[in-house]
Amino acid sequence: MSAHSSRDDATRSRSPSTEDHRADAPTSVRCAVLTISDTRTAETDRSGELVRQSLRWRGHDIIAYEIVPDDVSRIIDLLQEWIATPDIQAIITNGGTGIAGRDNTYEAIVSLLDKQLQGFGEIFRMLSYGEIGAAAMLSRAVAGVAAGTAIFSVPGSSNAVTLAMEKLIGPEIGHVVLELTK
Repeated sequence: MSAHSSRDDATRSRSPSTEDHRADAPTSVRCAVLTISDTRTAETDRSGELVRQSLRWRGHDIIAYEIVPDDVSRIIDLLQEWIATPDIQAIITNGGTGIAGRDNTYEAIVSLLDKQLQGFGEIFRMLSYGEIGAAAMLSRAVAGVAAGTAIFSVPGSSNAVTLAMEKLIGPEIGHVVLELTK
């Protein structure tokens, strides 16, 4: 047996790599964007606009966009509606992930998740630490899956949204959706 055929056999039997999965991932994901804020309007929602711009730039579709106050029942009601909508494959929320009294996004989202992606929050805080230092620990960014829909929740600051979209969500959203179809 030649060295070349041994290498071919090894290549065929290896597990798919992350690059293989990304190559198979959908290039367009149908997304909903939710801004959670007591003060923002469609005209002042810079972070929601950044999420939508980033998604469109990467070729994804925006199926829905809303702004709701930081109220657990309102957040849960809208998210449940979107999770039940077959056209929505992923939801990205921004705002309400801190520890202030009115920050309820984390509790609302975690209550809906079937599976959490712990690495998302961990990596977000690690990358954020490089930008803002120890204050990164105040973020309760979270991601996971609810009834087959990917959900990513990030802080509402424009810098946090840009970081999450450029370094985490943007590069992996197609891969995440691919995994949910298996």
